[in-house]
Amino acid sequence: MPEAGEGTVPQPGRDDGAARFVSGSILRHVVVMSATGSVGLMAIFAVDLLSLFYVSKLGDPALTAAVGFASIVQFFAIAINIGLMIAAGALVSRAIGAGDPAGGRRIATSVTVHCLIASALLAALLIALLDPLLSAIGAEGHTLDVAKRYLWISLPSNLLLGPGMLFTGLLRAVGAAREAMLVTLGGAVITIFVDPLLIFGFGLGVDGAALAVCVARVTFIAVGWAGVRRYRLLEAPRLDAILGDLPLVTRIALPAVLTNLAPSVASAFVAHALSGFGPPAIAGNVVIDRLAPVAFCGLFAMSGSIGPILGQNWGAGRFDRMRGVLRVGAGVTALYVVVVWLLLALARTPLAGAFELEGVAADLFGFFCLVSGPVWFFNGLLFLANASFNNLGFPFLSTLLNWGRATLGTVPPALAGAAWYGPEGVIAGTGIGSVAFGVAGLALAFRTVGRLERGVGTEGAAALDPPAADEAVQAAPSSGMSL
Repeated sequence: MPEAGEGTVPQPGRDDGAARFVSGSILRHVVVMSATGSVGLMAIFAVDLLSLFYVSKLGDPALTAAVGFASIVQFFAIAINIGLMIAAGALVSRAIGAGDPAGGRRIATSVTVHCLIASALLAALLIALLDPLLSAIGAEGHTLDVAKRYLWISLPSNLLLGPGMLFTGLLRAVGAAREAMLVTLGGAVITIFVDPLLIFGFGLGVDGAALAVCVARVTFIAVGWAGVRRYRLLEAPRLDAILGDLPLVTRIALPAVLTNLAPSVASAFVAHALSGFGPPAIAGNVVIDRLAPVAFCGLFAMSGSIGPILGQNWGAGRFDRMRGVLRVGAGVTALYVVVVWLLLALARTPLAGAFELEGVAADLFGFFCLVSGPVWFFNGLLFLANASFNNLGFPFLSTLLNWGRATLGTVPPALAGAAWYGPEGVIAGTGIGSVAFGVAGLALAFRTVGRLERGVGTEGAAALDPPAADEAVQAAPSSGMSL
């Protein structure tokens, strides 16, 4: 196999440093990047679901609920990692599209150091605040104790998860979709064998599930490091570059973090609302939270995969192709959701039985399967919009939409649904809230591309020297779309 170029993806018949997404079929780029991303994400989410399946077989709904509460706290840490991954992907892909691989390596190295520091600090902060955080979302008694123990074991491994996630973003930024997929797939395959061994073989129960998370993250960063080394995406860190790039990275990472914290807050509120209906309702919601990412992982993968495609085409000034990416993304979203919705509706009863769900828990899960299609279609449109805003210099639009959905689109309808229809009303209320924000997000994404085309020339986004990149990131105020 040919040697990797300086931070680029080697391709037969093309010069090193060429951007692979600025020509060829848009549909093919979107499908290939999304499909490979889906395999990796499917592996992570499926193993997560399998771990919950093993915990459910322990025969105590309180343990299932505890894992759910712990997962909500975990995602506050993951949101920070996602923000840094988005920043790295956006800036590095823009550099590749503009023909500046050296600038891309500098940014990639700086963000890696930023990520290591942030991951360690955040894990320490969350561990210190476990009691008030878990109590605020409804954990109490035995459930609270189990959730705390799970997090004491698994949270320190965020120091590995953060850089591991970042490496997948860097690999996708240069079009190395297969290598990015192997990062997540490697950790998932290892966990498939470790999880039941620790939970049942060594009799560790929920503690074993937490230890399996740590093992997966060790594999995650090891495979990711091999990938970024292969494509020479990092260089020796320099203090001046690390400090100098911090404002540039923060301008994208901060709003991306705020954006990704919104779903965590919404999930915490939903868990709190359902806690009033007892542990069975919480257990049913935990299975929903774990199954939904598996079923709809293609939407998560697509939103992460179109960022580099948009970034490279923006760097090359191909606004026509940028609009094409949005149109193709919306079409693929619709087709994917219809297929998954049908499968969930048909399989709802055996799935509920497999996870030992009965009574309220089974009813809540079955209701979700029947209404999930429309809800996730509009969620998918919002994901698509988020990827556009984060990669095109308008990250605070993504923040505004996501927090709007997490507050106005979640709290009032969930409370009304709980009062009128019980646990099912909570799920229905949050689903209704997704409609307006999904439609508004996609419309604003098309409008954003149009404004960039009218107000930013190819030169405005071409270079990734610190001053030029800074101007590109701050495109929102100059386009009249500041928040």
